[in-house]
Amino acid sequence: MDISLARQMASFVGALLILVAYAGHQMKWMDSRRAAYNMLNAIGSAILGYIAFHPFQIGFVVLEVTWTLISVYALVRQEARN
Repeated sequence: MDISLARQMASFVGALLILVAYAGHQMKWMDSRRAAYNMLNAIGSAILGYIAFHPFQIGFVVLEVTWTLISVYALVRQEARN
């Protein structure tokens, strides 16, 4: 299977965004209830979810789509509180 450089770079960026949020939370640099944390997770998982559809990988699709939906829900919930 030959994956284009553009897809490889996109998946790297998606993973990096999620890992920045995760590391930031673990190191207490980032609050998981803040928009920045959830935005990084939503964008990163959306990118990876898109990549997972081509070629279709059910486990990866379920994980990333669910991750995106939960992150977006957290963002919307946070905005509703403000």
